[in-house]
Amino acid sequence: MTTHAQDRPVLTARQIRLLMFGLMTGMLLAALDQTIVGTALPTIVGELGGINHYSWVVTAYLLASTASTPLYGKMADLYGRRPVFLFSIGTFLLGSLLAGLSQDMTQLIVTRGIQGLGAGGLMTLAFTIISDVVSPRDRGRYQGLFGAVFGVSSVAGPLVGGYFAESNWRWIFYLNVPLAILAIVVCYHVMRMVPFTRREHAVDWVGAGLLVGGVSCLLLALSWGGNEYAWGSGVVVGLFVAGAVLGVLFVLQEARVAEPILPLRLFRSATFALANSAGFVLGLVMFGSIIFIPLYLQIVRGASPTRSGLLMLPMMAGIIVTSIVTGRAMSRIGRYKWFPVAGSAVLLAGMLLFTRLAVDTSLWVAFGYLVVIGVGLGLCMQSLILAVQNTVDVRDLGAGTSAATFFRSLGGSFGVAILGAVLSARLTAQLADRLPGAIAQLPPEQRAAVAAGGGADISINDPATILALPGPVRAAIQAAFVESLQLVFLTTGLIAILAVLVTLALPDHQLRGAGPQGATGGADPLGGPAPAPGGKPLPKESPQEAAADMEAKSQTML
Repeated sequence: MTTHAQDRPVLTARQIRLLMFGLMTGMLLAALDQTIVGTALPTIVGELGGINHYSWVVTAYLLASTASTPLYGKMADLYGRRPVFLFSIGTFLLGSLLAGLSQDMTQLIVTRGIQGLGAGGLMTLAFTIISDVVSPRDRGRYQGLFGAVFGVSSVAGPLVGGYFAESNWRWIFYLNVPLAILAIVVCYHVMRMVPFTRREHAVDWVGAGLLVGGVSCLLLALSWGGNEYAWGSGVVVGLFVAGAVLGVLFVLQEARVAEPILPLRLFRSATFALANSAGFVLGLVMFGSIIFIPLYLQIVRGASPTRSGLLMLPMMAGIIVTSIVTGRAMSRIGRYKWFPVAGSAVLLAGMLLFTRLAVDTSLWVAFGYLVVIGVGLGLCMQSLILAVQNTVDVRDLGAGTSAATFFRSLGGSFGVAILGAVLSARLTAQLADRLPGAIAQLPPEQRAAVAAGGGADISINDPATILALPGPVRAAIQAAFVESLQLVFLTTGLIAILAVLVTLALPDHQLRGAGPQGATGGADPLGGPAPAPGGKPLPKESPQEAAADMEAKSQTML
């Protein structure tokens, strides 16, 4: 049945603000835990052991959230936004409790995966739900606020993580409990306002299994290669082969089933394909670099976990300000292309600047580099999701949004694994080259003490242990870390070049629609009108777009 645009249920400005508060509370949980363990990881590894599994505490979270993201879109269409969103928060809450109780690295990695399973829904459904009630043209203003949430979490996470690392790192995870309860209470009430139509779907569990298996094999190969096993070993080669085979089978499965997790037909759109490709590359740059900055601050510069979190505040400021300004600018201009292009270029510059870090680099210089990274991330983070939502039909909005979140998270998962492997391999070689000579410079009594602590195989798990070492040994380890991190940031910079090229190829389409559902008569619930340049009225949804929208949603409520 076709209905008219004016028949759709509308939300007042106050209702949209309440809905945004609920969504942002849930998103804060997921975004915070992407970064909260960064500054605490050296301390956690020092207690639980396992420096070779350092990056997997983050990778497990990203992998689980990435693999579950497409499923949440289907489940939300089948069972409704609210119950699935609440299930996500509950799963995240369970994972947080279990992570806090972990007694070794294996338990921590598994429970981080449970957290990620819940986070996958919190991320993608927040974007999907706001797209249910706001047109693409006005969506930029709201998604700019989501970007600000990421900005706050990118530094509040390390800061909070650093604070608890100095007292009891387990509270990093226990802290989520009251926040999750608040999110459940708020979302339970405010999400009654979200329009929803039950659409029958057959969940592609086979495709989900192939996807998880394929990505897991590839990530394990990247993580274990050069660390647990040689790159040419049967285990690593077998994992690469298995990952490739499962990936091919996943594509074949998606082409065969009536209800694929990732509809391949969407890739016929150049905007969809390029925006998701750019999201993958930028996810690799974003997630794959941020978690390594605390290593420089703590091990090389001797900052405490709390201070290292504070030192990342300039990046947070860059992300928050730029995300909000970018969102409003996209809504005002009505176009999106040049924001991710500019963001990719700024990120490239920031990564190249980070390759200049040295043991004695001024912290004020590092602050400047962090601001550059923050500005680049703020320009990119929401604009690509908006590009995807703008190009897909209303009936594919959930799948399109899930795909955008999926590819960005997938890029992050691969980024952490790849750059973790780069760091580990380079650091091993640097330590083998520098430590013997540094130990030989020590007086006999200090040399004996270092030998008792492992000699050239001395533990590098704990920053406090490194800082307590004799000067020549400490300097050798710090120099090895600097050399290794420079290679990590150079690798990230080279990848950022690809992001610039992909975003340049994006078509420059105009954003559709004007005003959030017509709910406020054109007023901006966030404050102030949003006229087009030159005072021209914003283009309205066409009758065909409105009819398609209403065909997809029969206006029942949760």
